[in-house]
Amino acid sequence: MKRLVLTIAALGLSTAVLAQGAPLVSGVVQKIDEAQGKITLQHGPIKNLDMDGMTMVFRAQDTAMLKEVKAGDKIQFTAERVNGQITVTSIKKNM
Repeated sequence: MKRLVLTIAALGLSTAVLAQGAPLVSGVVQKIDEAQGKITLQHGPIKNLDMDGMTMVFRAQDTAMLKEVKAGDKIQFTAERVNGQITVTSIKKNM
């Protein structure tokens, strides 16, 4: 039991470290679908996902993020694989 708890704790820590290490990516909001929890972004390369720049639809990890931006906004964001889906994990609007 103790070993299981330690393993779970270690996995939690490695996930937190990975989340903090995701690089910021520049992008422009193309469309927001709050009802579906999705955002369409034109973006530069996403190195941690080995992706070239393109326009694509992402799932938002927290739909509250979608209220902070609108179509046409220039942003910085992080994206990661969450439960097998490419997901925006943070958004920061450029000022």
